[in-house]
Amino acid sequence: MLPKSMFPRSPFSRGHRKSWPIHLAFFSVSAAIALALLSNAVTLAFAQNQNPQRQSKTASAAPNVARGKYLVEGVAMCGQCHTPRDSHGNLDRTRWLQGAPVPWLPAKPDSDWPLNAPRIGGTPPANDADMIKLLTTGVWTTGDRLRLPMPQFRMDRSDAEAVVAYLKSLTPQQ
Repeated sequence: MLPKSMFPRSPFSRGHRKSWPIHLAFFSVSAAIALALLSNAVTLAFAQNQNPQRQSKTASAAPNVARGKYLVEGVAMCGQCHTPRDSHGNLDRTRWLQGAPVPWLPAKPDSDWPLNAPRIGGTPPANDADMIKLLTTGVWTTGDRLRLPMPQFRMDRSDAEAVVAYLKSLTPQQ
């Protein structure tokens, strides 16, 4: 059997019954302070969102471009189809998103399979509204759904806007 001295006494054990109101008061004060700090932080965040005119367009564009780069390069992996490859099969970053032969064939013969992925870097193949529609609905300017192997994206509007901002930020190769 272990000695009682190894176990600390509970604040609610017999010897500490008189101190529980102190503990309760301390907890209540701590909770009130935490609540006040949290409510102040929420109020500040809400106030910042209510004044979008305070931010310049260039200040808000940089994070949008950075988010778009993350989505294009790290999530959607657009470069896998829209970037040409070098003689070793590696993506040619000097021609990033400038269009390329589609590197895959369909599992079953498909006469509607595209042979080339279009250039999307620099000047995307459609205006901003159509590109956002494409990325949020999977529908192209013709009203048709995109052909495989292009994914049928269902991005939210802010992600689609970020992708378009990133694509437009790239310098098109001649």
